[in-house]
Amino acid sequence: MKQGLRGEGLLRQGVASRSALSVAMLRAAHQLIDQPLVFDDPLALAVLGPEHAETVRSTPEKFDTGIMRVLRAAMAVRSRFAEDELAAALERGVRQYVVLGAGLDSYAYRDPAPGLSVFEVDHPATQRWKRGLLEQARVAAPASLKYVPVDFERDDLADKLTAAGCKLDEPVFFSWLGVTLYLTNDAVFDTLAFVAGLPSGSGIVFDYGVVPELLNPMERMGMAYFAKKYEAEGEPWISFFAPEVLACELRALGFGDVSDHGADQLRARYLASRNDGLQLGGGTRLMRAHVK
Repeated sequence: MKQGLRGEGLLRQGVASRSALSVAMLRAAHQLIDQPLVFDDPLALAVLGPEHAETVRSTPEKFDTGIMRVLRAAMAVRSRFAEDELAAALERGVRQYVVLGAGLDSYAYRDPAPGLSVFEVDHPATQRWKRGLLEQARVAAPASLKYVPVDFERDDLADKLTAAGCKLDEPVFFSWLGVTLYLTNDAVFDTLAFVAGLPSGSGIVFDYGVVPELLNPMERMGMAYFAKKYEAEGEPWISFFAPEVLACELRALGFGDVSDHGADQLRARYLASRNDGLQLGGGTRLMRAHVK
């Protein structure tokens, strides 16, 4: 079972993902601009490394324009949602957490839950870059963290996780954020089928792009702008889904508890009663699926 994660064109050249940096800078800007915080990440600036952290600190206004405000909200909400669902998995007794396409995610370095093993899966180029930034920031990797470098053209994810110490005969919780847009449908469903085949209690949270026909004209314009931008940077957007169809396909794979969360639900859960203009766009979708 071989999968890609993101930006294969860039990663084949050994270049770290630009989208991973953009996302991390938005998470960091959220820590400086928004009160109260939706997603409290005390390491959000540190994981950027000194140079990028200073960019966010010195010019936060760059991340507070109209469309950047919407993106900033989306990054904060999806990270909070994933970690809320992880907390629920921990309550169910899950003790293994896999971050697929980890980028500059900082959960493993923020005093993770006792007894939890964390596996960060990403392309070797991105992991080398991240570890270099962490070294510059003097952020140490805890013993509970295992890096799982995967060359997605050659490596098998299950084999790599097993080699890193992940026990695939026990429940595993996965987060998979900011990735599915960059994959073919086959690659997306290969990964989902793999998770669906794991023991009962396993689960996954992921975000995905909504088919443009379901967006309003302004949302379609925003999607087209960023799709063109990332394609020019070697990270084209490939896959989009209709929420109801995707939920049905997940159930067909064997997931029992499937829950799709659109912008309205997420606003009510995380952004209610705010008066600072922090809002989600209609294209924000998060899916949660548990193995029966």
